[in-house]
Amino acid sequence: MLNPEFTEMLRLTDATVFDGLPEALTATAPETSVRLNHGKAPGADIASLCGAPDIADGTVPWSSGSGFYLCRRPNFTLLPALHQGLLYVQDASSMCVSHIIAALAAQLGGGALRLLDACAAPGGKTLCAADALPAGSLVVANEYDFRRAEILRENVIKWGLPSAVVSRGDTARFRRLPEAFDIVCVDAPCSGEGMMRKDDTARSQWSPALVRECAARQDDILGNIWEALRPGGYLVYSTCTFNAVENEQLISHFAADNGAESIDTGLTEFPGVLPTLKDYPGIIAARFLPSRLRGEGIFVSILRKPGIHIPSVNDLPATHRTSRKDRRQNAPRTDLRSYAAQITDPTAIVEASGDSVRALPASHANFIHTLEKELQTIHAGVELATIKGRDAIPSHTLAMSRILSPAAFPTAEISLADTLSYLRREAITLEAGTPRGYVLLTHAGHPLGFVKNLGSRANNLYPAPWRIRNL
Repeated sequence: MLNPEFTEMLRLTDATVFDGLPEALTATAPETSVRLNHGKAPGADIASLCGAPDIADGTVPWSSGSGFYLCRRPNFTLLPALHQGLLYVQDASSMCVSHIIAALAAQLGGGALRLLDACAAPGGKTLCAADALPAGSLVVANEYDFRRAEILRENVIKWGLPSAVVSRGDTARFRRLPEAFDIVCVDAPCSGEGMMRKDDTARSQWSPALVRECAARQDDILGNIWEALRPGGYLVYSTCTFNAVENEQLISHFAADNGAESIDTGLTEFPGVLPTLKDYPGIIAARFLPSRLRGEGIFVSILRKPGIHIPSVNDLPATHRTSRKDRRQNAPRTDLRSYAAQITDPTAIVEASGDSVRALPASHANFIHTLEKELQTIHAGVELATIKGRDAIPSHTLAMSRILSPAAFPTAEISLADTLSYLRREAITLEAGTPRGYVLLTHAGHPLGFVKNLGSRANNLYPAPWRIRNL
């Protein structure tokens, strides 16, 4: 049952807009939808990735062609494509980020940009944003909660983004990075009304006091990240809630206090997407309601910061480090340029970082070094290898990366049964004749991860925290 105060709030806010919403939240089932990773598998289709020819049930209209509804929910844990980063399970409504970021990037001139996703876990919106940005752009994804930040890192790595940073911590840290980003996205922690259809906790915990508490936190977050947005840049504010207090009212006051302009990206042209509530004519917004379309509850509004925009990537030149050698004690005395053969980006900067070797996007390398001084970063660029003694162990991040060179390692195609064994982090045996040493496993022609082939068996290098356990 829904809290009577909640249903009364909907009625008093706008009975016409929210007509049928309580019934949709209590009497209808959530949609199942996924987004395909065209950056790793441009020719893949949803039927083959899900192993079911009749599973597709239409395209998500605002997903830029990458989102699909499913007519039933498969056991995603058993789908290798999920672990290979070829698809991501995501609510259809939140895929609107694809449309928004593409529109804003065009407004900013279509060149490389820097985007901050300030409250990013588990990562679906981050991946949408990254895929919609122009080539050469950088995404920084931040999450406050330690556990959720690790999930965010896992999803970013599996998606294979070569130009991404993941950090964890309070958004107040971004005050140390004034005017650093062209676009800032804030999917703010909220009262969770949009989750009521599929989460009993969201129903039971709701109260007017929670709404007020969330609004105060959201205002603090906006104040923190506004400093990090460049003049002329865009703030994308979203929540998964329905009430005006956390949505139109909050963003209206923030815009007025900061001289920001409300921007239209055309989302309400899609059938079922509703505009701003009538009491807030100065704000342009889009509202997704499960009573009006196939998706959960989302509110989104975009503000433009006053000033003339100059792209952030013009700030600093790249610092090339590919000629340096790793001279740490007991480390392989290998010129770092030899690692460049493992990737397809000839401009990437390859450098030693702690006990690993990584590739950073050239136009963002100095900025990433700055981020690592100011933030608690847990992922940056593409880790190529970790150093243990005199051995360089290829990283799973490299296996998942979009810039992995097909010729970098010998490969071995394995069956579905062996794939599931590998994902459980069990030792597997490769066919006779498979080269000894580090081998890249593939399934259905796509990278799965590394093993060290010893002949009689192969040591499994799949990340232990990611192994599947429910088989």
